[in-house]
Amino acid sequence: MAGVAPAKADFWSDAGKELTGATIRGVSESTPPSNYVKNVLAPAFTKATGINVEFEATSWDQMYDKAIKDMEANTGIYDFVYIEQDAVYGYLARDFLVDITKFIADNPKLKAPDYDPANFTTFANYFKGKDGDLFGVPMEAFIKVYLYRKDLFEDPAVKEAFKAKYNRDLAPAKNHAEYVEIADFFTQWGKDKGIELWGSTVQANTGHPASWYEYVESVAPTFGVYNWGIDASNNYAATVEHGGKMNSPEAKKALEFWVGLLKNAPPESTASTWDEVAATFGAGRAAQGLVYGENAAWIATDESKSKVVGKVGVALPPVEAGVMEAAEAGTGYIGYYDGGAFGIPHSSKNKAAAALFLQYIAQPSVQADWAVAGSRITLQSTYDDPKVQAQDAKTDGYYTLMRDQGKLFAGAPPYPFHNQVREAVAPIFYQAITGELTPSDALDQMATTAEAELTKLGYRK
Repeated sequence: MAGVAPAKADFWSDAGKELTGATIRGVSESTPPSNYVKNVLAPAFTKATGINVEFEATSWDQMYDKAIKDMEANTGIYDFVYIEQDAVYGYLARDFLVDITKFIADNPKLKAPDYDPANFTTFANYFKGKDGDLFGVPMEAFIKVYLYRKDLFEDPAVKEAFKAKYNRDLAPAKNHAEYVEIADFFTQWGKDKGIELWGSTVQANTGHPASWYEYVESVAPTFGVYNWGIDASNNYAATVEHGGKMNSPEAKKALEFWVGLLKNAPPESTASTWDEVAATFGAGRAAQGLVYGENAAWIATDESKSKVVGKVGVALPPVEAGVMEAAEAGTGYIGYYDGGAFGIPHSSKNKAAAALFLQYIAQPSVQADWAVAGSRITLQSTYDDPKVQAQDAKTDGYYTLMRDQGKLFAGAPPYPFHNQVREAVAPIFYQAITGELTPSDALDQMATTAEAELTKLGYRK
């Protein structure tokens, strides 16, 4: 009688055997990619390993506050935390995070066979330390794109009216002057037709950093103002007087442009963060806008949430003359390449289980459905998946744009002082939105304040 070999367990059940029953806790911002992890990947990981996952998907503010306080106090509440690309430098400077590359190398039994860091897109470079080790496993990466209403832009009556007014064909804006014309046109079109339609979204919350980020990451670069206008190589100069660009003529033109869009934006715009801007566009209340790409998929395809399914066009942001050329030459960029990773705090009490979880969500086999649901891609191989290519066709080529033109965008500058400088200057910035300060005066004050903060922190000598 032939013997019957025992069924061979897979890696995940083998690796989880000694950890079965453990519970790991994580916190992230409530975004489409994070909610996919919470609702799909975390339960699948538990089923595969027997390790429970408690996943908090909360507001951006709460996510930051909870993670930082846990790591500062070394309390070990969380075993993995969301690390936004612009916060990682501060976390590394404070030694908050486990070196994931080293941890896995030191624990070879925990190395998943399908986990291949070489398959990450170059976005993973933002989460590496000085020696190239990973301190965060990328879980989302996307560009902030220019979305526009194709149904409106291609409507014969709209096209005829636009050409009669501006003596040019209606098309996605290539520069800021065109963008303003289109915004003016559709705002008036909405009024004339008695419909809720405005010419642009504006992420202009007067008390939330989302507005500051839209300006420094998405708008100022399109005018040629990079890295917040701070020149790190020149004694961290921010003012024009000392060689910075935070209050340069280009910066003032950028802020005037952006604040000027408020007249063409829905009335809730001064209370809008990134979430509300996406909701506004998905509700069909804006003809065009800059929208974080993680929302592109649901806006373009999910009829349960979006009123503009099948009507969404995707394009590169409008830029000033010379900015596109600088981006193509690698000396500038045209917008924000956003995203984040999950890292393991040094304070975690379940590092082994957390390391397994981060490898589980980095497997190629789980990426396509995640990319379709959250319009995010972190592995190079995901672009070739048939499911992603099908979704690409439904989103007017969003994924192709990210793959081919993502090089024109950039993440945040590597500033460990990120939060401190933002908190110092943002209150002044908000006054430009409310009209208490002119854009010019606000930027002059912001540049001086930024230099004072950098001096206090020891960066500026």
